[in-house]
Amino acid sequence: MRVVVVGSGLLGVAAAWFLRRAGAEVTVLERREGAALETSFANAGMLTPSMADPWNAPGVFWKVLRWLGREDSPMLLRPQALPSMLGWGLRFLANSTPERYLRNTARNARLANYSLATLRRLRDELGLAYDQRTLGTLKVFRSHEAMRHMVELARFLEEHGVVSRVLDVDGVLEVEPTLAPVRARLVGGIHYPGDESGDAHLACRQVAEHAARAGVVFRFGVEVTGLVRRGRRLAAVQTTEGPVEADAFVLAAGSYSPLLARRLGLDLPIRPVKGYSITVPCGDWKEELHLPVVDDDLHLAITPLGRRLRVAGTAEFTGWDTTVRPGRIAMLRRLVEELLPTFAPHLRSAEIAEWAGLRPMSCDGVPILGPTPVEGLFLCTGTGHLGWTLAWGAGRLVADLVTGRTPHLDPADYALARFG
Repeated sequence: MRVVVVGSGLLGVAAAWFLRRAGAEVTVLERREGAALETSFANAGMLTPSMADPWNAPGVFWKVLRWLGREDSPMLLRPQALPSMLGWGLRFLANSTPERYLRNTARNARLANYSLATLRRLRDELGLAYDQRTLGTLKVFRSHEAMRHMVELARFLEEHGVVSRVLDVDGVLEVEPTLAPVRARLVGGIHYPGDESGDAHLACRQVAEHAARAGVVFRFGVEVTGLVRRGRRLAAVQTTEGPVEADAFVLAAGSYSPLLARRLGLDLPIRPVKGYSITVPCGDWKEELHLPVVDDDLHLAITPLGRRLRVAGTAEFTGWDTTVRPGRIAMLRRLVEELLPTFAPHLRSAEIAEWAGLRPMSCDGVPILGPTPVEGLFLCTGTGHLGWTLAWGAGRLVADLVTGRTPHLDPADYALARFG
């Protein structure tokens, strides 16, 4: 069976690996010069079943209204994105009812747990090394109300296999002593010991190298420019180097997936959400962050990656614009100084790598995986802020569907058909 995978980010590489393991002849088409150079390049670095909840929680409409026009808001909607956001936005809000929110959280949690278990087996099998840590994630709070809400969510997630420990401030500092200077601003935290962290780019590149040695053909610098349909079936993709035929095609092009699918008359309810990060070498900083810390109030995540800190935050609806805006980077720097004041002097003098990437967000916050009405075309996209977390389970599930195997999870939960 010949399979073409479009995209070599985390989901594309994962799908290619498991397709090859199932015996398929796999070709990966990637417009960039290597794997994991777009959204998978510099994300927050967290593998977090604990963050399975979609962003459209109940009450999100009123939060977005409060944040309109604020450059420092955690979720920013830019005017140029409005025309492409209207229909999607209504569906996004329609999925913010308590019932749908919890249903979609459970779906993500099941896939996240399966995905992380899959990555662990792959790590042991291939000897992957990507600055991984297995100490979990620490979420800290500055208000009792915010903490109460997240404790309720943690209890729900425990029903779906996500372990957590609720901590007072002393407990927070036992888990992460580096937060001692901001003790007076915190009211408590939640530790999720089953979470992990690591450099997604490093992991993706290593798996791609193993996949290539196993027989997967990676064609870098090749852009898909069209889709060739014969009757009800997708027969080939047109590329900058000519047509490529196959028996099946996996669309794993992240935020660009809906643009390609549209050429076949498919409306994928996915829109890009820009996220920012900065990566800072720790240099001579005397202290050490032991595990990822998420500040719920600041909407900020700081992840240790070896002797680097990856700082990530913000969500920006700005269409397919990947411009790194200085104001958003300045906001990240300011928030780091607020959460880790001992790191502030080093932050001001260090050489910082700035990055922005587009996360493919579905309107219900759950990825879109599996077959489409076009025979031979499968989707592996829509993971939003959970791409690093969900990739390995998503890639395995799609590979199973393409090769006719029975997936470990119910594919209906992630199918395009759920949108009607």
